[in-house]
Amino acid sequence: MNAQKRYEIFTRLRDSMPEPTTELNWHTPFELLTAVLLSAQATDVGVNKATARLFPIANTPQEILDLGVDGLKEYIKTIGLYNSKAENLIKTCRLLVERHDGDVPRTRAELEALPGVGRKTANVILNTAFGEPTIAVDTHIFRVANRTRIAPGKNVVEVEEKLMRHVPREFRQDAHHWLILHGRYTCIARRPRCGSCVIEDLCEYQDKTDI
Repeated sequence: MNAQKRYEIFTRLRDSMPEPTTELNWHTPFELLTAVLLSAQATDVGVNKATARLFPIANTPQEILDLGVDGLKEYIKTIGLYNSKAENLIKTCRLLVERHDGDVPRTRAELEALPGVGRKTANVILNTAFGEPTIAVDTHIFRVANRTRIAPGKNVVEVEEKLMRHVPREFRQDAHHWLILHGRYTCIARRPRCGSCVIEDLCEYQDKTDI
């Protein structure tokens, strides 16, 4: 995999998805943070159904705090691990109110200091809510980066570092979303849909399929 191939790969991904974005529904940075925290081991569809009920009632840290843990659980109980997620979200809301005047912080260190927020979640918030050219490596991106050989690595941090180094600057803002959506719908886990892939001829995966 060389720089010219990578440039062509991201050019084609951009052409096929000119305005990629998260499939989580949100309107404010806090709504996005909440949705991402709820999305661990859950589908975006499932999270969107829960937040469609929650956000009209409570979509600020103080309003979530006012619900309390048990009140919050009533809105998110359809999502996996909802008990621990409710506890973490309440703790996060308390810190946001006490330390940040109810606003979502804009630095990685402050984001990662929030309960339940790790490097991946911080990168999502920095990228999607605040327009930073970060790349959050989830299972989809990890798989695509290794299969295609765009940025092979043994762990998510190594893949992230290589992507930040090798993705051309003009594509870096949207690379996160292109790779996630490509992994979710084309370069899927069990049997990638190579036959319908826009970068098949550039990809260095050895076991291509014809579907």
